[in-house]
Order: sequence, then structure tokens, then C-alpha cells
Amino acid sequence: MAGYKILQADKQGIYVLKFIGEIRLNLCSTLDNLVESITRDPDFKTVVIDLTETEIVDSTTLGLLAKIALAAYKQSHFLPTLISTNPDVTRIISSMGFDKIFIIVREPASRIEDLEEIPVLKASEQQVREKVLDAHKVLMGMNSKNREEFKNLVKALECEEPG
Repeated sequence: MAGYKILQADKQGIYVLKFIGEIRLNLCSTLDNLVESITRDPDFKTVVIDLTETEIVDSTTLGLLAKIALAAYKQSHFLPTLISTNPDVTRIISSMGFDKIFIIVREPASRIEDLEEIPVLKASEQQVREKVLDAHKVLMGMNSKNREEFKNLVKALECEEPG
């Protein structure tokens, strides 16, 4: 398995997140915690997501990215920015309708510095299932194609809920 890392910087309410490697389900609790932390920041204005070194991004991660994009727009009424130079990643984010919630830049940022690595959180199977369910509900809310694409997964995850 390839390595992975999430780097972060923020200045005056503008957050920069850089994803390196394979960003998958195993990082969903870490990413969800980061999204919650950023959106609770009273100075939060917007976010720049850098996927230039991202090899793989899964649908759970995409749902969490959509969540932060929607929060950023709600806060500032400006679309956040997503940078993607990998054609496979760009194709996936475009197919999910991210061009409606992000400004998508297809060339690398000239300089991003002072990024700190985000520590990866441990999560129980139940916590991961809840993050996956929430992320996919966000994706489904974006458009009818996503709703159709993920309805069976969401239904299956909802049936697994303890109770």
C-alpha cells in the first residue's frame, strides 16, 4: 500500500489542505475531525484543497471534501478552490459534480509552504461506518447522478446501524 499524508496550513481563516498519496477510507475519521475543526473556527473563510500529489481518492473522502466545500461557501459565499493535476483524480471529481462546489484549477500552485502534517486518528469500525454514511449522503445531496450512484450503499449502511 502506498503512503498517505494530509498537510495543513491556515492564515487569517484561509485553510490550505494538501493530500499526498492514497486518500481512502482509513483517513475518514482524521479528515472528518479536520473538517469539523475548520468549520468551527470563527475566522474560517475558505479552503484550498491541493490534490496535485494525490494518487487515489475514494468516495468517502470526496463526500468529506464536499462537506467542507459547502461549509466554506455558506461561510463566505465564495467557491473554495480545488487543485488537481492528476487526470484520473480530475475525472473523478468532475464526474461527482465538484465543478459546482469548487473552482477547479488544473495546474499546481506555485508555492505552498508552512504546511504541518495532520496526525492520523484511530477509529472504531462503528465510527468509520458513520463517517462513510455521512460522506456519501453529502455526495448524494449534490446531484441526481450521485444520488443514484450511492443510494444502495447508503441503504446498506443504514441497515447496519446498531439499534
